[in-house]
Amino acid sequence: MTDLQISGVSKAYGSTTGAPRVLDGLDLSVPGGSFAALLGPSGCGKTTLLRIVAGFLRPDAGTVTVGGHTLAGPGTHVPPERRRVGIVPQEGALFPHLSVARNVAFGLFGQGHGEGRKKDRAGRRDRTERMLELVGLGGYGDRMPHELSGGQQQRVALARALAPGPQLVLLDEPFNALDSALRAGVRADVRAALKATGATALLVTHDQQEALSTADLVAVVRDGRVAQCATPQELYRHPADPWVAGFVGDAVLLPGTVADGAADTALGRLPLAGEHAPARGTVLLRPEQLRLVAPESAPAHGTVTEVSFHGHDAMVTVAVDGLATPVDVRVAGTVTVRPGDRTGVVVTGAATLHP
Repeated sequence: MTDLQISGVSKAYGSTTGAPRVLDGLDLSVPGGSFAALLGPSGCGKTTLLRIVAGFLRPDAGTVTVGGHTLAGPGTHVPPERRRVGIVPQEGALFPHLSVARNVAFGLFGQGHGEGRKKDRAGRRDRTERMLELVGLGGYGDRMPHELSGGQQQRVALARALAPGPQLVLLDEPFNALDSALRAGVRADVRAALKATGATALLVTHDQQEALSTADLVAVVRDGRVAQCATPQELYRHPADPWVAGFVGDAVLLPGTVADGAADTALGRLPLAGEHAPARGTVLLRPEQLRLVAPESAPAHGTVTEVSFHGHDAMVTVAVDGLATPVDVRVAGTVTVRPGDRTGVVVTGAATLHP
């Protein structure tokens, strides 16, 4: 399996000295065979990094190494066609005039003549069929792209990227054009296909749910650098700072004073994960850690200001007495409160402290 190592990569657009850097000494390590997600807001440098790894852009500084071979660095720039890197772009970008099979086989055409050429043709046909089977489209080879759904077109694009046997696959927000009903299924199919081949993959996305539910490793990019890289569970439960906490999920942030392993907050005295010296800081909770109870049963009280129903759960916003910013409480099942109701709020589990 082939690992990806990105070290100190910087990139600025513009020829003037002091031009703002899109990437600013970014470091990232992706173990071989892993599915990693590059997550961040628009303009943070995600797509620029993807283009550098693919070979479409040269970095101003730093190195890109795949499987121990330097693809980009001082005095080195391996052309895109020699990098053994597969790319799945947004919306598939299939050739509309080619059949599904010919789209998949596009990257497999090589030199050959006579008997060798016949063997090459047979090999390409077999490889194409196997890739289509892998992405769940066996028997679709003779169809044209316009005869497929959006999700099927993305599967064809993945099969095309995998057909040459790349050591690394780059996915540039490939699910953006799909409606929400299709996304989860296509994501699961893409992940399964990549795992079946053992390819290392890097997904660029601004969708937090997509990154957390799909990737083995999530790198959050902020201002051209990786703010935190961790498993989805670690990233959600132990974010590096309040900004990361708010970006990868809903967060409740409270001022708190620490003493004896707990923090005094507007929601009461809360136990903290890890050991902390006496200090003041920002206490992080997730909305699912908060519970609505009768006012007389809670250390904190407030007024419900909004109820947002999402089907599988609801988010209840509460203006807590003595707290300037309302808090969000995630409620599973039936919601019994309405805007204007008084309620109590209790916390379950440990909180995380940030300086």
